[in-house]
Amino acid sequence: MKKISRPQFFNRELSWLEFNDRVLSLAFDTAQPLLERVKFLAITASNLDEFLMVRVGGLQAVAQRKMNVPDFSGLTPKQQLSAIDFKLNEFVRRQYECFQKLINEDCKKAGIVRTMVDGLSDDQAEHCAYVFEHELFPVLTPIAVSAPAHVPLLSNRSIYLCVRISPNGAASRQRFAVIHCAKNIGRCIGLPGDGRFQFMLLEDLLSLFVNRFFPGERVLECAAFRVVRNADVRVAEDSPTQLLEAMENVIDARKRSSIVRLEIDRKASPPCCSFLQATLDISKTSVHRIDGPLDLSAFMRLTELHGCEEMHDDPLKPLTPVFINSAAFMFDVISKRPVLLIHPYESFDPVLRFIDEAASDPDVLAIKQTLYRTSRASPVVASLIRAAENGKSVTAVVELKARFDEERNIEWARELEDAGVQVVQGVRNLKTHAKICIVVRRESHGLQRYVHVGTGNYNEITARIYSDVSFFTADPDIGADASAFFNAITGRSEPLSYRRLSAAPLGLRETIIGLIDAETQHKKQGLPAWIDAKMNSLVDQSIIESLYAASRAGVSIRLNVRGICCLAPGIKGLSENISVVSIVDRFLEHSRILSVCNGGTTAVFISSADWMPRNLDKRVELFTPIDDPACRTRLIDYLDTCLSDNTNSWRLLPGGEWARNVPASAKKAVRCQRTLYERYNDVIRAAKRGATMFRPHGGREKSPAKKSGGKA
Repeated sequence: MKKISRPQFFNRELSWLEFNDRVLSLAFDTAQPLLERVKFLAITASNLDEFLMVRVGGLQAVAQRKMNVPDFSGLTPKQQLSAIDFKLNEFVRRQYECFQKLINEDCKKAGIVRTMVDGLSDDQAEHCAYVFEHELFPVLTPIAVSAPAHVPLLSNRSIYLCVRISPNGAASRQRFAVIHCAKNIGRCIGLPGDGRFQFMLLEDLLSLFVNRFFPGERVLECAAFRVVRNADVRVAEDSPTQLLEAMENVIDARKRSSIVRLEIDRKASPPCCSFLQATLDISKTSVHRIDGPLDLSAFMRLTELHGCEEMHDDPLKPLTPVFINSAAFMFDVISKRPVLLIHPYESFDPVLRFIDEAASDPDVLAIKQTLYRTSRASPVVASLIRAAENGKSVTAVVELKARFDEERNIEWARELEDAGVQVVQGVRNLKTHAKICIVVRRESHGLQRYVHVGTGNYNEITARIYSDVSFFTADPDIGADASAFFNAITGRSEPLSYRRLSAAPLGLRETIIGLIDAETQHKKQGLPAWIDAKMNSLVDQSIIESLYAASRAGVSIRLNVRGICCLAPGIKGLSENISVVSIVDRFLEHSRILSVCNGGTTAVFISSADWMPRNLDKRVELFTPIDDPACRTRLIDYLDTCLSDNTNSWRLLPGGEWARNVPASAKKAVRCQRTLYERYNDVIRAAKRGATMFRPHGGREKSPAKKSGGKA
C-alpha cells in the first residue's frame, strides 16, 4: 500500500476559517444579486466576531495557562493561535478588498451610496449638522481618560471614538477621551440626495463635529476603535448558586472579560494606538489596524432597504403540503401517517400549529418540550403558557446555557414558571440540544402520544432561513422513548434503554460508529455498502477513524459538511473512497441526516447532533430513525440532491483546500436549494390536481447495489 504522506486530520479552527472564506467567496461572486452579496459580507463579519469571542478567546486562555497538549491535528494551542493569526490577517485583507469593490463601487453604481466627509453637498452637510445637534449631541457622552482606572467599561463589539485633544492648543499637554457610538442610534445615517439610498457612517458624521464636545480645546485626532472580548466564560455548575442566578453572573462576567482583539482605524496615529494598548493592558499582537470601517456586519442594514427587490434572490414562499391544509387537525393528520417536512422550502407553520392545537385541545393532557433557541416573541412559548393556563400539564426543558441566548432563555424560564409551566433548567454539566416535543392526548382507544422531533430549533424566524427537517409521528415505540427521554431529564435519572431512539451523551457515538462499521463488514462480505451523511461539522476523531476504515474496505462515502471538517478525503490508502462537499447558499444548511445501505435495505436517520465531541459528550442530543417508506424516500432524495449541487458547493481536497464546483460543459447546472424548492412546489401542484404521494427523484435506495464511486 502506498505510504500516506498527507495529514490525516485537519485542525478544527483552521477548517472553520476556510468555511468563512467560502461565505466570503459569495460576497465576491457577481453572479449573486447585489444585496445578497452584501448579506454574505456582513455574515462573514458576524461569524468572525463569534469565532474570536469563543474559539480564539478560549485558546488564548488555554495558552496563558501554558497547556501545550496538541490537538489531533498535531498543533498546540500556541501553534494554533499563530496559524489562526496568519490566516486571519489574509482573510481580513480579502474582506476589505471585497468591501471596497462591493460597497464603494458596485453599490454606488446601483444608487446605494456611502458618502464621505469630503463628498457632502451643502444640503447634506446641513442635514448632518441638524442630526448631530438634535439627535447625537444630547445623547452621546465623552469620557476623559487620564489613567487606566478612568477607562469606562468598553462594551463588546461596540464602536468607540478615541479623541486626542490638545488643551488650549498646547501640543505638550495632550489628553484623550472616548465616545461610545451607542448601538441604538444606528450606524448608517440617511442623507438627502438622489439615488436609492445615500448614507454616512455614524463615526464619520461624528468626526465632523467632535470639537463641539471639547469647547476651547483643539481636537488633534478622532479615530474609531472597538474591542472584541472573550465570551468563553462558563458557569460553575457545581457551585451552590442556583443555575439561573449563575447564568446571570456569566452574562455579567462576559461584559468584563479579557480583550481578545482591539481593532482601530488604520489612519490612527502611533500615540493613539499606544495609548489604547497601554490603557487597556493588551499585547501589541492584539492590536489590529483596519483599512476601512470597523464591524462590517453593520452593513446588513443595507439588505433591508425597501424598493430593492431586484437586488435580492427571488422570494421563495414556504410551501405547505396539501394534506396539512389550514383546515386539517394536526393530530388527525399524524394519526394517519408520519409527516416529514423539509424547511425552509416547506412551512414551519405545521410545527407551530401542532403545539398551538395541543394547547387548546381539551383532549390533550400533557405537553413536554425542549427549548434551546427561540425567537424574541416566540409563539411556541406563548402556546405553552396558554396550555398551562388551560390546566394542562406542561413541562419545558429550557436550556439556560445556550450561548448568546442566555438572557432570552432566562426571561422565558421566568415567564413560563409564572404561568404554571414546570420548567427544568437543563441538565447539570450538559447542554440540552435535542429538539423534541411530545403531546399526550386522550383518545377512544386510550392515551396516545404524538411526537415531533427535528434537526433545528423551535424558532419560526430561523426556520425561514435554515435548512432543517421536522418529523411528526404517532409511533408507539418512539412515543415511549420520548417519554423515557423527558423522564430521565426531569427526574435526574439514568435513562432506560430506548426502543428506537439513540441519545447523547450515552451511546450516540457508539450508534453512529456501529452503523459505519456495519457498512465496512458488509463490503468485506461482498454486499453493497455505502454511506451518505449531511451535517454542520465533522470533528470527532473516533468517527473519522471509523470512516477511514470503511473507505479502506471500499465503502463509498459521500459527506455534505457545511462548516468544519477535520477529515481529509481522497488520500490513497486512507480515504480515497470519501468525498466531502460543502454548500453555501441563501439558506444556512443546518440539517443532520445519515443514510446507510444497510445490506440493501436503506436505513435513514435524522439528528440534532453534529459529529463533534461537544455534541456527543457534552450535550443531550437525539438520533431518530425514519422508517416510514415515503418519508425515508424523501430524505434520500433530499440528501442526494444536496450532494449533486455543482453551483454553490465546494469540494474538499486532500490537502485541506476547498475548490468550488462548476458544472461540466455537458452537465446541467444544479443549485440544490432552488432545485428542491421547485421540486416540492411541483409535488404540491400535482397533489392539488389529485395526486397524493411524493414522487421519488432517484437516490441510492432505488439501486442499493450500485457503486457511486465516492463522487458528489
